[in-house]
Amino acid sequence: MGLFLFVQMGIVRILALFPNFIEDYYSNGLYPVISKGFRYVFGWLPFSFGDVMYAVLIFIALREIVLLFKSRFKTFKLFAIRTLALASIVYGAFHLLWGMNYYRLPLHESLSIDAEYTTEELVALTEKLIAKSNALYDQLAINDTMAVEMPLSRSEIFSQTLVGYDALRKQFPKLDYPPKSIKTSLLSYPLSVMGYSGYLNPITNEAHINGLVPDYRHPVISCHEQAHQLGYAKENEANFIGVLSTLNNENLHFQYSGSIFALRYCINDVFRRDSELGEQLRDQIRPGIFANYRLSREFWDGMDNPLEPVFKLFYSSYLKANNQPAGMKSYSYMVALLVNYNKSFPTSI
Repeated sequence: MGLFLFVQMGIVRILALFPNFIEDYYSNGLYPVISKGFRYVFGWLPFSFGDVMYAVLIFIALREIVLLFKSRFKTFKLFAIRTLALASIVYGAFHLLWGMNYYRLPLHESLSIDAEYTTEELVALTEKLIAKSNALYDQLAINDTMAVEMPLSRSEIFSQTLVGYDALRKQFPKLDYPPKSIKTSLLSYPLSVMGYSGYLNPITNEAHINGLVPDYRHPVISCHEQAHQLGYAKENEANFIGVLSTLNNENLHFQYSGSIFALRYCINDVFRRDSELGEQLRDQIRPGIFANYRLSREFWDGMDNPLEPVFKLFYSSYLKANNQPAGMKSYSYMVALLVNYNKSFPTSI
């Protein structure tokens, strides 16, 4: 059983050479059936079945390691066989139930938009997001220096996400989301320590948000994880879909959450290209928007720990292993998608 792991790895690598095949027969064929089925099975539960499953697996793994040491490695052969067999099962389940989406067509190709953009095009979108973010802030903030607060409960946020995806379906018929299966992770503190705002369990297809992050970010995080559920495995593409679904939501707090999230990426990209221009654009942003940004920065600064570089290295390696060769830097691809999508569909951003 364990040796089958290497056979599976070979099959995955061969299939990865045919993104059109993956797009047509897996991402838009088999996977939607799998995803919707698991959302029906686990979505109604008030807790995360996947989190409980992870906790049990971690307990079993630690127990096996303790028993190995107690036997003074006399059972190492059996331990190695079991470990390899488990790795084979997990690898196969991961790719069959979700992971093959990493090898589908790049989103800009399936949307028939460009992947490159000029500084002028970037600035045009950034100015548009500044105007939109400022206008939303003026409607939602108590005064011009305080952060916008989220009046919706988490359950209300989870239900409201469906409104944005339903609106997006007019442009993207494939974004047929219901039934929903999104929850607050039982492992929010470990996620915070590792630096994650949320995650999708690829085995149970449950989307999770980190309930400890500042609540103004919950809408865009929720929509991001739901984009993963819908088969957009790459982080940059899930960011893009998450932003679109918040901007197209009727709820102003959703729009604000997505708008300032996208704005942060765009303004950082402008700074990388032209720092003086970046400063000019930054000065146009309402001070209260920076108050929201500070909430996030202070939260993550409070979670700094000696293992954070290890977690980041691990996750960057994970991204590279799953068809995102730029690792964590690949997140900037979202800006390219936003810029070029804005050129083709200016009323959607």
